[in-house]
Amino acid sequence: MFDWIKERHRAGKQKSENTGTGKVLYGPIPKSIRAVRERLDEIFSCCSDVIIRVIACGEKKKIIVVYIDGFIDKRLLNQDVIHPVINFLTNVESKDDVSIYDWLKECVVINSDLKDANDMGQAVHGIVSGEAAIFIDGEDRALVAGVKTPEGRQVEEPDTETSIRGSREGFVENLVTNMVLIRKRIKNPELKMEMMQLGERTKTDICICYIKGIANEQILEEVRKRLREIKTDAILDTGIIEQYICDNRLSLFPTVGNSEKCDKLAGKLLEGRVAIICDGTPYVLTVPYLFIESIQTTDDYFDHAFFATFMRILRLIALMISNLLPSIYVALVVFHQTVIPFKLMITFAASQQGIPFPPFVEVLLMIIAFEFLREAGVRMPKPIGEALSIVGAIVLGEASVAAGIASNLMVIVTAITAVCSFIVPPFIRVTMLLRFVFLAAANFMGFFGIILVGITVYIHLCRLRSFGVPYMAPFAPLTVPDLKDSIIMVPVWAMITRPKILRQQENVRGIKGSKRQREENRK
Repeated sequence: MFDWIKERHRAGKQKSENTGTGKVLYGPIPKSIRAVRERLDEIFSCCSDVIIRVIACGEKKKIIVVYIDGFIDKRLLNQDVIHPVINFLTNVESKDDVSIYDWLKECVVINSDLKDANDMGQAVHGIVSGEAAIFIDGEDRALVAGVKTPEGRQVEEPDTETSIRGSREGFVENLVTNMVLIRKRIKNPELKMEMMQLGERTKTDICICYIKGIANEQILEEVRKRLREIKTDAILDTGIIEQYICDNRLSLFPTVGNSEKCDKLAGKLLEGRVAIICDGTPYVLTVPYLFIESIQTTDDYFDHAFFATFMRILRLIALMISNLLPSIYVALVVFHQTVIPFKLMITFAASQQGIPFPPFVEVLLMIIAFEFLREAGVRMPKPIGEALSIVGAIVLGEASVAAGIASNLMVIVTAITAVCSFIVPPFIRVTMLLRFVFLAAANFMGFFGIILVGITVYIHLCRLRSFGVPYMAPFAPLTVPDLKDSIIMVPVWAMITRPKILRQQENVRGIKGSKRQREENRK
């Protein structure tokens, strides 16, 4: 089935490249201002928000200014474009031997963001992007002035990634603002930002961000290649880009990272990763993405290494508990009662007294009920969602025990599983599905089924790649220098080299340092 989908996609892509399907060609700009007006009326028909302003003084040449109402700053438009053009046209007689286009570009329009549009397509793109296009009678080109109004929310702390000691600034939906936030943290001309557009209809602005000399050129070229191969009508979020560029599209595990925090992204860039910023979304993608990054946080690097190591171990244990605890409970009760201590076995037997369902069905119902509450808390308005998830869980747990549908131990197991699943946010959706797989294996084969599924998942993780980099690095393959920033974290001052597995061109983090650091650098 999937081979058929790939074949159809490849055929559609080839047809699009051969016939140009989806690409609207507007042609050259007419020299006659009347023809320009007719062409604009045809292109923007039924667009009531498109304003076409005609400026003329007597019998002199006319000028048309086109913009989208509400998308531009009218004060800036009047100050930089309209007012200077009107003043110029009133005195144009003394400049009849000079091109009006050159005068407007070099002397009259005072906007700092002024570009040429050599065909109607470029002018239309500027208009729909929030800029003002200036058409001049007798000219087959136009000027595009950047007068876009600042829109969107202000820079604030992201709700999805809270920090104790780190920066409170998070990315917003404006691409330019996000680029500035990165520049504030990496003040270096080697920080490169390449612009491109994706989406045949949306023409969404995309920025590829990396540090030249640190980022691997092969990975960078692979990023450019995969982005250029995206053929779709709309790119509305980085989540769409992620599904197109990820290595294994059928894998549950994410091979492309995402973040809303500026300081976190700056650290990833300095390690040699490549970032992909999309206009209209606060989430920024980073590649390559490794399994170990799921248990790392920015606060780890701002705290003592011992505390950071302890917290990473706790996160790894929580990840295992969220996947395995319900299945271990079912395996113990159904298959392996003999390994349970006698006193604990009595407690298990007492809790199961009067429960009409087998342990597997009991666990399944409780986990599904928890997923219902979690999804309802996410989708409902924030004040209602918080109350629903907290009160609903308490009421549902107590009512289930009182009605004899679930045991006390089952409620405790579900609660611990739920808490642990939130400790590692990148794997919330992964653990949600894997939990059911482990649970089914435990119900049919006990611990043997759990071990079998666990080995299968581990083999799958070892086979995964993220832009050519092994997903389980630095453990598989074992990369000893990179273990300094894995589960056990060494102090920041001892992290002399960048991750070796990324194969950077410049592997040493700093030239200067202590005598010990300089000696290790020479080695």
